[in-house]
Amino acid sequence: MHKIIQWRWGILIGLIVLTAALFVAAPNLTKQAEQAGSFQLSEDMDSQRAQDILNAAGKSDKTISLVYEFETLGDAERADISRVIDEMEQNDTVVKDVLDPFESEETEAQLVSEDGRIVLVPITVEGSMEDINAFADDVRANILPEDETVYITGEEIINNDVNLSAQEGLKKTEIITVVLIFGLLLLVFRSIVTPFIPLIAVGFTYLLSQSFVAFFVDWFGFPVSNYTQIFLVAILFGIGTDYCILLLSRYKEELGAGHAIEDAIVNTYKTAGRTVLISGLAVFVGFAAIGFADFPIFKSAVAVAVGIAVLLLILFTVVPFFMATLKHRLFWPSKKAGEHHDSRLWAGFSRISVNRPFVSILVVALITVPVLFTYDDARSFNTVDEIGDDYDSVRGLNLISEGFGQGESLPVQVILKQDGDLSEAEIPYIEKFSSELENIDGVSGVRSVTRPTGDVIDDFYVDTQLEQVSAGLTEAETGLGDVQDGLTQVEAGLDAVVNQLPGGSTNAGAPLAEAAAGLGQLNAQLGLIGQGLTATQNIPATVTQLGQVSAGLGQIEAGINEAATALTAQGAQAGELGTGLGQLAAGVGEANAGLVQIETGINEAAAFLSDLSSSDSLRDTGVYLPEGTLTSEEFAPAVERYVFDDGTATQLEVILEMDPYSPEAIDTVEIVKATMDRVVTDTPFAEATIGYAGISSINSDLNETSTNDFNRTVAIMLVTLFIVLTVLFRSMVMPLYMIGSLLLTYYTSAAITELIFVEGLGYDGISWAVPFFGFVMLIALGIDYSIFLLDRFREESINGMTVRDALVHSMTKMGTVIMTAAVILAGTFGAMIPSGVLSLVQIATIVITGLLLYGLIVLPLLIPAITVSFGDGVWWPFKPKHKK
Repeated sequence: MHKIIQWRWGILIGLIVLTAALFVAAPNLTKQAEQAGSFQLSEDMDSQRAQDILNAAGKSDKTISLVYEFETLGDAERADISRVIDEMEQNDTVVKDVLDPFESEETEAQLVSEDGRIVLVPITVEGSMEDINAFADDVRANILPEDETVYITGEEIINNDVNLSAQEGLKKTEIITVVLIFGLLLLVFRSIVTPFIPLIAVGFTYLLSQSFVAFFVDWFGFPVSNYTQIFLVAILFGIGTDYCILLLSRYKEELGAGHAIEDAIVNTYKTAGRTVLISGLAVFVGFAAIGFADFPIFKSAVAVAVGIAVLLLILFTVVPFFMATLKHRLFWPSKKAGEHHDSRLWAGFSRISVNRPFVSILVVALITVPVLFTYDDARSFNTVDEIGDDYDSVRGLNLISEGFGQGESLPVQVILKQDGDLSEAEIPYIEKFSSELENIDGVSGVRSVTRPTGDVIDDFYVDTQLEQVSAGLTEAETGLGDVQDGLTQVEAGLDAVVNQLPGGSTNAGAPLAEAAAGLGQLNAQLGLIGQGLTATQNIPATVTQLGQVSAGLGQIEAGINEAATALTAQGAQAGELGTGLGQLAAGVGEANAGLVQIETGINEAAAFLSDLSSSDSLRDTGVYLPEGTLTSEEFAPAVERYVFDDGTATQLEVILEMDPYSPEAIDTVEIVKATMDRVVTDTPFAEATIGYAGISSINSDLNETSTNDFNRTVAIMLVTLFIVLTVLFRSMVMPLYMIGSLLLTYYTSAAITELIFVEGLGYDGISWAVPFFGFVMLIALGIDYSIFLLDRFREESINGMTVRDALVHSMTKMGTVIMTAAVILAGTFGAMIPSGVLSLVQIATIVITGLLLYGLIVLPLLIPAITVSFGDGVWWPFKPKHKK
């Protein structure tokens, strides 16, 4: 410390130059947080797997929507929507496709609400979130009419609004934090000069820390998120001010004891400086342990550990500079400011906790345990709640839910990717999957290649197809009857012609008589064929028999034509009969052509039924697609929309009945996943890669990831803290109840926060990131105050006091310091409340509640009661130290 005081001007100038240089050269941390996004899931998550498939197939396009609200939808409104669509399509760098809601009856049914008030215009876009939102801004400013209610919404728009809200919240938090701390320090020190010292020290720390973190993000892929800067502000200003209070207060005491300036500084850092170092080390370890998390948004809080390391550097360099330079003037104009008098409140607490430990423990239990029983750990994944209804993106989303159902706005996408091309034999399984998914409670419908509008296509099902075959056979039977009637007429005509033949025409009469007799036989055979088709449905036999009849009719037609030619050459009367015979021959030809058509139709039916009989997919699904269906013009729109990656992948859109952001949606997605795992077994898709896209799927993965990461990281953090505290306090007992008391405080404050936001304000739950960050903040910061008390207790014990006396003395001396520090730190977190970002407000509520609960109840009542109950055993397995 003597060297630091001696070289203080050089050190200060060096820090100023370093801070300025890094601030200018460092990347923009805010931009880095925007680019990182709200959260990044690992590659083995279902939603990330789906996104990887889509990206590889060039299907990583995103969809945003214009949402119109009209009182009545008329021609003028329709024309204006068409104009807007035409103008948007001019932007070919971002816009890939715009779906016109009025291009067909099907699209109008899907994109115009039943009451006609709400119209949806989906826009397929590509590019970064920045590009998409720049396009949205341009549409709002230059394309949309001012006299109509139109909102732009979509996942990219909402996420951007969340980022903007977080940035605005950060600015508010910074300003409020500085003003609040300055005011509190004025009250504490009653000095105009003193409050500037913590603000300057923490200002240095924040600027340096932000620059270091920004470089680490660029160089090492350091985790960053929207929370990073806000936590740096709240924690550095909070504990930085707390530590400065300890140091400045002790410095004032040393000056009051008559020590020289340099001696007062050295003594300050030997005593209060040691406490600050221990506390800072514990906080550093707590936040550094977050680095073991897998989830990047959780890991982003590890930046605070960088800030703590920088803070300790500044506290041991910049603060001594002001102590040595300003000397007594540091507390101007007050001479008594900064002294922390004995705490009467904590002295009163000590009479209960030290003298009646059981009563003290009971009081804490009565306050905390009933609240703990109300805790459900209800979590919300609703990003929209983060920003509320003040943003157009949220208003648009609400309109979609109102007009088309909550799940219609953001469906779950089931992505199936296999090695080979999809074939007609595999498509029926898609219909089976669609049917199974639609039967899940909470699913309102499914759209897929086999049901592109969400409605079942009955023609794909075998029962409908067999009905159509049966109807065709009935028509064939009717056609055979019609042919019979025609042949009967021809036979009668032949008989009439034979009777009218003039003498000398015997050469024609005999063949015509035979032809008439042959027609009669063939006609009778047709009757038998029709009856056999109806009775036995024996299509192959029918086809063979029809071929024989057709051949016979061909011979008869040829014979009649030959007779007609002979008669025509014999003169007038015979010529007229010949002409009539030609007409009868034509009739036989038409009948034969009819038979050929019937035979062809029956042949097609036979081939169809043969394919049905050999179709594995039919037996498994009840669905059959004839060969060529996938390439047919009629089926092309469905294939284009739901089949991609050169025909190797397909998607199903699952529309939920509930809000896609709700906990119920997460539960439904889990059932969707389990259902798909079951139904793909023993199908051609058993080895396919399956992914699940959409916000509900992302939230499902988020739930799993955040829960697992919370449990693992918290365990690592607590074990690490236990080891560090064991080494620092030379006790394994003390760290156990220090950490235990903080766990009690956290879960009580979390239960209170849940009561406020869930039971009181009606949210689905606490925002998913809040439990993790709330826990880390409260444990890492709350440990400071138990260190303040128990390190003083350790010091007094070394000086020879008994456990009871050391506790009473420590509580009396440290109560004011701890309560002041807790209030200041709670105040810095309170500055997060006006940010308007729900998760930050909830984190602040947990931390503020926890700090006040810990500083006013748990720490003064529970910690001393447990300590005195152990007596000298509190130092186990080490021996207590005493000065010789």
